[in-house]
Parts: sequence; C-alpha cells; structure tokens
Amino acid sequence: MSTDLTKRHCQPLEGHPAMTPEEITRHLAMVDGWRLADGSIEKRYGFPDFHRTMGFVNALAWIANAEDHHPDLALSYGHCTVRFNTHSVNGISINDFICAAKVDALLKTGA
Repeated sequence: MSTDLTKRHCQPLEGHPAMTPEEITRHLAMVDGWRLADGSIEKRYGFPDFHRTMGFVNALAWIANAEDHHPDLALSYGHCTVRFNTHSVNGISINDFICAAKVDALLKTGA
C-alpha cells in the first residue's frame, strides 16, 4: 500500500486538522516498521557502516527538500532514526506518511 503513497506529493496543510488516532493507525499499516512516538511517526534504519548511513541521509535530504517536508534525524555510525510530524497541523498528517513511504522506497530501489 505504501506504493500509492510514494506517488503522492506533500501539500501545504495550514488550517487543516491533524489526523485522528484512527487515521494514524490506518496509515501506519501502510508503512512497514514505522511507529507512533511522542506525537510523531518514526523508524530506525540500520546500516553496516557510516558511509552507507550518510548516503541514506543525503538521499533522504533530497526527498525532504523536494517535498518541502523535513524530518528530525538522530544519526550514528550505523543507524539513523527518522521522525516525521507536521508542525502546521500540530500533529501527524498525510504528508508524514507520504514522506515515510518515499524514504522506505530508497532502500527498496537500491539508492
């Protein structure tokens, strides 16, 4: 199902409400390994070395800039935790799930 999300693009959401808990739960089922954490969705990605971790982060940065939707990142030698929420709705929105699916697609395509 995340494939459908990868075909979408983030939109400005000022004035829109955050997703309801039910909507969040339904969308979490569309993105493998993502979880709800402190008002955000997050996922930890593991890598065998720092070089590959940084390659992932650089590719993720390209997606974030293209979608104008930027995550919080926690970066270490062999992993990166990615956390999305939408400040303009003060919670979680469809934009978070669109970007989550696009970040997951990086690893499925060998990028």
